[in-house]
Amino acid sequence: MDFLQKLLQGISFVPAIVNSIESLFGSQSGQQKKDSVVSFVATALQLTEAVANREIVDEVKFREGLSKLVDGTVECLNASSWAPK
Repeated sequence: MDFLQKLLQGISFVPAIVNSIESLFGSQSGQQKKDSVVSFVATALQLTEAVANREIVDEVKFREGLSKLVDGTVECLNASSWAPK
C-alpha cells in the first residue's frame, strides 16, 4: 500500500483511538493518554517499516506531526457533542 494511503487510513481512526484511550486511561494525565494515542497510531502505520523504507526521513518530526493531529482531534471532540457533560 502506498504510504500516503496508509497515513490517511491511520489518521481516519484517530478520533476512535482517542475516545478508546480516554475510556481505558481516563485517570492518567493528558500527556500519558496522548503518548498512548501517538504510539498506537504509529504502530498501526507500521512506522518502523516506513522509516526503514525511507518513506519517513525524520521520525521525530513525524511523531510531532502525529502529536499535533491528536491535539486537534481532542480539541474537536471536546467542542462537540462527544464531550462528556
